Amino acid sequence: MNTETTPTTNGLRADLALIADWIPPEARVLDLGCGNGALLAHLAQTKNIRGYGLEIDADNVIECVRRGVNVMQLDLDEGLGEFTAASFDCVIMSSALQEVRRPDQLIDEMLRIGRASIVTFPNFGHWRPRWSLGMSGLMPVSRSLPNRWYNSPNIHLCTVRDFELLCDEKNLAITRRHVVNHAHRSSPLIRAWPNLFGEIALYELAAGD
Repeated sequence: MNTETTPTTNGLRADLALIADWIPPEARVLDLGCGNGALLAHLAQTKNIRGYGLEIDADNVIECVRRGVNVMQLDLDEGLGEFTAASFDCVIMSSALQEVRRPDQLIDEMLRIGRASIVTFPNFGHWRPRWSLGMSGLMPVSRSLPNRWYNSPNIHLCTVRDFELLCDEKNLAITRRHVVNHAHRSSPLIRAWPNLFGEIALYELAAGD
């Protein structure tokens, strides 16, 4: 489900570069909606991880194979039942949370099969979408939400506050959080009011006690 755009100097999309910093060396990693396999290939080369990807797009699957990434063609909405508990050190879902039918259930599955999960999503609570919707009465289009309502892959848009309330309800531990702008940089305003000024949110989660 990932689209490989906005590359950084190391060849990774900017949010994937942030995720890569959170992955420990030699970890067992599953990347849900792994796109063309850029993140897993990078982690294998730089951190010697054992990685697997799930991807539904056939062209991306072919690109993963070309990169030497272990990949399975699978729709995330079908669930992760074929994986046993605690199979991975980390399960990643980058920019796909808002595209699946039941994100709450998928997060449960991610933490069943992984000790930790990393989730990223566009923050619908950012002031620009709020302003656009309030002033125009139309679903907003922005840099982090570029599609119109009728051709968007997003079916469950949420805000930073929405996501953290879900974590509270599920008793999930937020072990790391990084909220950034469209260029994947933080600022004093974002750190003070992440739900209002952050455009993209990255979370690392673990099961609560």
